Amino acid sequence: MASIAGDIERLETEITNAISSASDETALEDVRVAAIGKKGSVSALLKSLGGMSPEERQVNGPLINGLKARVGDDINARRDILKAQALNARLASETIDVSLPVREPAIAQGRVHPVAQVVDELITIFADMGFSIAEGPHIENDNYNFSALNIPKDHPARQEMDTFYFDPREDGSRRLLRTHTSPVQIRTMLESKPPIRIIAPGRVFRCDYDQTHTPMFHQVEGLVIDKQANLGNLKWVLEEFLKAFFEVPNVKMRFRASHFPFTEPSMEVDVGCQRVGNELRIGEGDGWLEILGCGMVHPNVLRNVGLDPAEYQGFAWGMGIDRIAMLKYGIPDLRTFFASDLRWLKHYGFAALDMPSLAGGLSR
Repeated sequence: MASIAGDIERLETEITNAISSASDETALEDVRVAAIGKKGSVSALLKSLGGMSPEERQVNGPLINGLKARVGDDINARRDILKAQALNARLASETIDVSLPVREPAIAQGRVHPVAQVVDELITIFADMGFSIAEGPHIENDNYNFSALNIPKDHPARQEMDTFYFDPREDGSRRLLRTHTSPVQIRTMLESKPPIRIIAPGRVFRCDYDQTHTPMFHQVEGLVIDKQANLGNLKWVLEEFLKAFFEVPNVKMRFRASHFPFTEPSMEVDVGCQRVGNELRIGEGDGWLEILGCGMVHPNVLRNVGLDPAEYQGFAWGMGIDRIAMLKYGIPDLRTFFASDLRWLKHYGFAALDMPSLAGGLSR
């Protein structure tokens, strides 16, 4: 009996000293496992009760269980002390300078790219006029990109110096990266019945690279097909768009004869402007700036999509999204749109939640 009591006393002294010496919670956990864990020293004493006589268990059982309880209490008390010490050390090292400015949240730091902003503005303006948004694949075939649009086989746009082609297929045909969003017009006319009123914004690809051209850029085209569409309607749509987009009360437009294979007659559109220093002001002055191309849909294009030009007619227009973004927001070089420069984006970008609206202003 006495030997067991002596063993318990010595073991408690050892465990108590180990608990007091634990410098952090990890070390304290090691002491706990060594003492009252599944294979700990106190647990071993408890297991030894099975080999004792009933009289011995009656005496030693309370002693061993009392030891286990005291060890547990000591460990919990030491753990509280160590947690308080760790907190105090952290508070001493992690100071906050309340004089520093408040850091903006991520949503406030993020910026919408000018191209994405202008696309949203275009959608807002034309949706208000009753147009829907149409999209198509970036990889096209010759028919949708050229033939259905009445572009001749010997047209320069079909040459590899202007168009990105893929390797020929087994049948000799070659897919390509679309050079304009006009294939979306063809797909829409094949899939939908008139009346049709769409705009088609998206990426396009051409072999070109300088201050005002890049191999990949963005374009938007519009298409109206019905039985009474005319040049007067086209002029009104473009005039209303330019006033809304450049946020001016009035614009002057000048239509010049041009040639596009998919429209007849075809026209280039100039908008009145004035240059004041490095600033270009749309809707003012006596200067002119070419802004887009347009025309009445060529009868051959209508025939290619199964529409009778004697019954239906329409008009279409197209412009570079990057270019009108440069004009509106004073961006001098097209190549910077794709440079992935965060400094540039912070300067020219837009607040993430500041969505354009005709009532609240397109560019706030």
